Order: sequence, then C-alpha cells, then structure tokens
Amino acid sequence: MAQAHRIVVKVGSSSLTTAAGGLDADRVDALVDALAKSRKDGAARRASVEGGGGRRVGGGEKEIVLVSSGAIAAGLAPLGLRRRPRDLARQQAAASVGQGLLVARYTASCARHGIRVGQVLLTSDDTSRRAHHRNASRTLDKLLAMGALPIVNENDTVATDEIRFGDNDRLAALVAHLVHADLLVLLSDVDGVYDGDPSRPGTSRITEVRGPEDLAHVEIGSAGKAGVGTGGMVTKVEAAGIAAAAGIPVVLTSAVHAADALAGRDTGTYFHPTGKRCADRLLWLQHASTPQGALTLDDGAVDAVVTRRKSLLPAGIAAVEGDFTAGDPVELRDGEGRAVARGLVNFDAREIPRLIGRSTRELARELGPAYEREVVHRDDLVVLHS
Repeated sequence: MAQAHRIVVKVGSSSLTTAAGGLDADRVDALVDALAKSRKDGAARRASVEGGGGRRVGGGEKEIVLVSSGAIAAGLAPLGLRRRPRDLARQQAAASVGQGLLVARYTASCARHGIRVGQVLLTSDDTSRRAHHRNASRTLDKLLAMGALPIVNENDTVATDEIRFGDNDRLAALVAHLVHADLLVLLSDVDGVYDGDPSRPGTSRITEVRGPEDLAHVEIGSAGKAGVGTGGMVTKVEAAGIAAAAGIPVVLTSAVHAADALAGRDTGTYFHPTGKRCADRLLWLQHASTPQGALTLDDGAVDAVVTRRKSLLPAGIAAVEGDFTAGDPVELRDGEGRAVARGLVNFDAREIPRLIGRSTRELARELGPAYEREVVHRDDLVVLHS
C-alpha cells in the first residue's frame, strides 16, 4: 500500500457536508491536506531511493485521482432544500448548483498546496461505450502527467439511473481500473466493515477480506441517516469487490483516517486482490453496461458459452427481445430466464429472428458471407453465473 504510485480515492457526501446540506470547508481542507501530503511524501520517498542508488520505482510524486460525491448535497442549502429531494428534476437542479460549489471549494483548497485541479464529469456511457471510454482514459492520463489532481464525479445534472442509485462507489472502482491504479481507497463516515452494527457494543472491525466468503455472514448496513448520500456500506463493499476482482487492492476506512490509508498504515478494512486485471471493455461490460435486449439460449448454447467459454452462434438462440443495434450489450439467458452472461452483439435485433436455430454455413449461402460469424464473440463476452 505504501508503495502504491497511482491511487484512486473516493469520498462520499456525508464526509464533505453538513447534515443539513452545504459543504463543510474544514472537512474538505482536511481531505485535501491528506492528499497533498501523500503526493509530496511519494516524491520524497522516490528521491531518497534514487539518491541511495536504489532502483527507481516510478517518476515524481504519487498520482492521485479523486472521485468525489457531494454535488447534490452541496446544492441543497443554497436552494433552500432541507434534505436530498426524491424527484429527479430537483436532484438535477441541486447537482447543477452544487457541482460548481464543490469544484470551486476543491480548487481553493488545493491552491494552498500549489495543486491544480481538473474536473472530469462522467456518466455510465463514458465507461460503457468504447469511444467514450478511451477518451476518458486519455484525459485522466494527461491530467496526471501534467501534475493535476483530477476530480471525478458522475454527471448528475443529466444522469438518470445513476443519480437514483448513488453509484459513485462503483464509478470509483471502474475509474481505478481505467487508470490502472495500484490502490483504491474508499472513504466513508465509518472506519471499516464491521461484523455487525458498529453502534452496538460487542461488534468489531473486520481488518482483512480475502474473498466474498469472508463477508458471507456479515450484515452490511445501508445509507446513513443524514439524508445527504445514497450509497451506504453496501455499495462500498460491492465496489471493493469489483476492484479486487480486477487485481486492485482496496482500503475502506473513514475520511478522518485518509492520511493513514494513503501512507499504508493499519486502518479500516483491507480487501486483498482476488483476480487479475482484465481487458477494460470486459470490466465495463460486466459492471457498467446497460443491456439493451436479451437473447435466450438453448441448453447446448448455455453449456458452450458458460462452461466451455465459446462464442454464441445463431444455432444456439431460442428467442430474442429488445430493440438493439450491432455493438450494443445484451443479456444472454438460459431457458429459465436467468442471465448467465453478457456480451456485445454483432447483429441488429431485427436481423436475429431469421438467424435463430440456423448454422452459419447455411446463413452464409443464403444471405452472404457477412452472416458467417458469431452473434456474440467470446472475446466480447463475460460470464455472470456458472
């Protein structure tokens, strides 16, 4: 953890604002102070290694990407709202007012340390559409190369599903993969995952998680009572699982312990990596894409796709539903309607009915060589249930 060079830090609304809404300047400054110290300590450590004749691990100070919630919460008080509204229009209005206040506060706070700030607003399209995905990656890489601190948030003023579910935790895991981070730090108002309600006597903090089985019998709490955030511990644990499965270690702790987490000291709950880094498109396909339709497979096709990890051919399709075009993500379902995989389809929805149950050779003879191909190629497919 202490040797991590590129780190993604996510902070929630409740760690930045008052319960009534509005930014807490002292909390923002404390977080920025911890980030600035980590960046400088990383530079000093590398200079010491180089000066002592050791092998250079990486150049310059630590690189940090901040994924920050708080736009909606910051906009509540200025708009005279007592708590987070339930209707989408007022949420978007609060985000519109609050996002400017949030970035302005970060800019002023970072200026105390001579750190430049860059705002990056993302929606799920930016992590699920390949062209947007590449653009976001290039922007973040360039900001880091130029010494800036990217501050990432969901584009709540135009988001729909994202704004309702408080997905900045999941976004942080995807951003960590997007920028090839060495560490993901999830900051909350609770100092880790507990084996019960942390407000009750007798519960204890879980210091390490080596896999999902370590939390199988743990009841994870929901969002706090303040009413300014939406994620809660559930989305943080899910985000930690996403990152860990992609080979990225995760520390989940409270915002007041941010400096300890960034320095590699014992704090919070540490999630060990459980998998290896995969292709970017497969991670967003599994965790960020929104299926535009579904293909029902026969038993043979389910076995081929799920067990033998083969491509989906027209002969294995039993039914199609939805209105999608070639390149869209679709669910692959078994005969009982359970989603067993997700993939990028090579045909429009209107084309598939005449392909169902037929061999690619037959289709090529009748319709041309363009139809002698997979409906979903195995390189563009992720298995959800085996």
